[in-house]
Amino acid sequence: MSTAHVPFMTKEGGREGLFATLKNIPVTLLSIGQTRLELLANEVEAQKLTLLRMLLLAQSVLFCAAVGVLLVVALVALLFWDQRVVVVAVFAAAFFLAAALWYRALMRIVNAPEPAFSATLAELREDLRQLRAASGHARKAD
Repeated sequence: MSTAHVPFMTKEGGREGLFATLKNIPVTLLSIGQTRLELLANEVEAQKLTLLRMLLLAQSVLFCAAVGVLLVVALVALLFWDQRVVVVAVFAAAFFLAAALWYRALMRIVNAPEPAFSATLAELREDLRQLRAASGHARKAD
């Protein structure tokens, strides 16, 4: 690596001066910030695509299931015409029970999500750890 590509090195044997080092700190910090923002943007895009895909699939499933359920209820009501009120009441109770169970399952997922942007947060934590270690401000173990 030549010294022309490393801005903090002087031509005098590769020693760095205090001023040259201080000049490069903002560039280094901006470079780190840019990398982290690019990683965050990639994760946001991936999350968005996954969410859209899940939403479209969920809508398709719900539509097909609703049509199928209506047809099954109509068929059973026609087969047991004399007890059609009982048949419809039993199906209504079964669907309300199923809705309650699915709602509970949904709330479990909503209340315990995987942390968003975990890769970005991990990189930022590692950057902070390295900066603290380099500056001598590493946290003492509690």
